[in-house]
Amino acid sequence: MRFGYWMPVFGGWLRNVNDEQMEATWDYARQLAQLSEQIGFDLTLIAELCLNDIKGASEPSLDAWSTAAALAAVTETQELMVAVRPSFHNPALFAKQAANIDHISKGRLSLNVVSSWWKSESEQYGIAFDDHDRRYDRTSEWIDVVRGLWSHATFSYDGEFYTTKDTQLFPKPYGQPVFYAGGESEAGKTLIARSCDAYLTHGDPPDVIAAKIDDMRQRRAIAGGPPQTFGVSGYVICRDTEEAAQAELDRITDVNASADGFRNFEEWVTHSKLERALAIREYSVSNRGLRSGLIGTPEQIAERLFAFEQAGVDLVLLQFSPQAEEMERFAEQVIPRFNALAAQNREVGAH
Repeated sequence: MRFGYWMPVFGGWLRNVNDEQMEATWDYARQLAQLSEQIGFDLTLIAELCLNDIKGASEPSLDAWSTAAALAAVTETQELMVAVRPSFHNPALFAKQAANIDHISKGRLSLNVVSSWWKSESEQYGIAFDDHDRRYDRTSEWIDVVRGLWSHATFSYDGEFYTTKDTQLFPKPYGQPVFYAGGESEAGKTLIARSCDAYLTHGDPPDVIAAKIDDMRQRRAIAGGPPQTFGVSGYVICRDTEEAAQAELDRITDVNASADGFRNFEEWVTHSKLERALAIREYSVSNRGLRSGLIGTPEQIAERLFAFEQAGVDLVLLQFSPQAEEMERFAEQVIPRFNALAAQNREVGAH
């Protein structure tokens, strides 16, 4: 299993805690990325929104792609998974820009393709906002164009949303960057099975994730293509005792929500087709992170992570608060315990 984390481009993940001691600044992002490489994290996910959906639309947030380009130049080993919303990027121009970032990073770029959900943000920035299933139709064409430009000396495309004519793009990326995507609607899962290399999910318990992975494997087999990899999000609360972990959970889920933040949450629910209703408490932490159950002592969290690996998870995308301090605790106390569990299981399996 690989360990990844969400870069806190919004200044945190908690909607009920105003100051999480991790400002949405380039200096913090750079320091965190360099620290995370040293302590054992393999990947960072850099989310793309023009507005801040965690702290409120009037609060600062970092631009994903200029941040990614800068991080590519100041990191050495970490995979940079950058979110990209097709409606915000012309695919041909994007393919050129992303190929250049891939060269800056020496082949460490990957994409998290997101088919958008925030209608009012699109309206503010003058971007077309399609109905749900048409957003996936657009994404399908967008992926075709980007892959085509990265794979052919010249590439022409005539679709409903995008066209290119004898387009040349050099230099190509180092290889074909991995396409990650998440989605719980029929349209989303169909697209991902056909066109993406990896499937990401919001937080859920291991048994729920196992069923999702099994479903996607069957869809991928029908669609054709090599096996996909699978990732899941989770919010970590690691403490010396269960009681201390529970006290922190109670603190961050005390819903005294800001009006702006809660409006954004309601809009996400409205424009996303999710498989289950969201509890109001889950408003407190983004991406259903609490459902993964990574809360407790280091031993308990390591065992939970091992259950995810057994369910078929290849990558965990973790959130912490405050990020740097809690990532260091996780790297020191949880990762070694998880590695010991995994090694013990391999030894048992060998016999």
